[in-house]
Amino acid sequence: MNDRFQSPVSGAILAAVIGWVLFVGKAVFIPIILGALVAYVIVGLARLLGRIPFIGPILPSRIRSALSVLVIAYGLVAISNLILANVDSVLALAPQYQESLLAVIQRTAVFFHIETEPTWTTLRRDLVGQISMQPLIGSIVASVSAIAVMVIVVLLYASFLLVELRSFDAKIAAMSNDQRSIDRTRKVAADINSRIGAYLALKTFVSALLGVTSWIAMAFMGLEFAAFWAVLIALLNYIPYIGSFLGVLFPLMMAIVQFANPNDVLAVLLPLIALQFAIGNFLDPYIMGNSLNLSPFAILVSLAAWSALWGIPGAFLAVPITAIMAIVFSAFAGTRPIAILLSRDGRL
Repeated sequence: MNDRFQSPVSGAILAAVIGWVLFVGKAVFIPIILGALVAYVIVGLARLLGRIPFIGPILPSRIRSALSVLVIAYGLVAISNLILANVDSVLALAPQYQESLLAVIQRTAVFFHIETEPTWTTLRRDLVGQISMQPLIGSIVASVSAIAVMVIVVLLYASFLLVELRSFDAKIAAMSNDQRSIDRTRKVAADINSRIGAYLALKTFVSALLGVTSWIAMAFMGLEFAAFWAVLIALLNYIPYIGSFLGVLFPLMMAIVQFANPNDVLAVLLPLIALQFAIGNFLDPYIMGNSLNLSPFAILVSLAAWSALWGIPGAFLAVPITAIMAIVFSAFAGTRPIAILLSRDGRL
């Protein structure tokens, strides 16, 4: 009986220790994994550049990698400029939004038969007055600084990982004298590279498609800052399930503040829901099934677990990490049953 329960108990203890280490060391692990994903994106983009007719095959790999880095850097700069431009526009339109938001609050108060009609004076007294602004501003500044430092560290990790790729195969060959062990390690590494690379490429394409179509729908209805909301929708699409909800919620809040007519709000809301429904029920299952072979329930559980461990970065990293775990587990007899449970259809 003791032998029968020894392995499960040992596995549970090991999992608890690993979870504690991941939680305590999240400041170290998160930039490393994000750097690895950035390296995947750079390598994948370089491969796509190599497939360009006539020009791609004659470009050296270093030039393709440099072009990939420039494309990604340009995208980051463009997103930063978009955010800064929208901040200036929001500040200019703040009085108009304030009046629209107050009108929404007052209509809500009338709907719920609240006797005292809210005004900004009473709202400041009851809500804003309870908030200490100095610690709030300090925490916002600290968060912005932390994000800037995180981006720099992630880019450094990605750069060094790209350099390490040149000697990776030689390192695998030197790890053991057992050729079977070397072959298995190479197979696992190749499987991870192939499946994670395919997932990131397809997910990026689908996210870009969702962002563009959402921008068309929002711009057609005249929703302000449609380009910013489109970028946000595309980024949130990397988060399974919850990202789709947030991708509709934020533009909806903007529509409520901007438009006084409920019909205009619905005209913004319904196309966004339709797009999220189409992506979530047709393209996303195709990606999960063909590139990762992960169970939807396993994805949901991993999303909850990694979000609890690492917060928002954990939500973005949940799917790639779970896919890597499934691939590694499938390579060993002792953990193969776990990989089967994580898979979509039980076939590895």
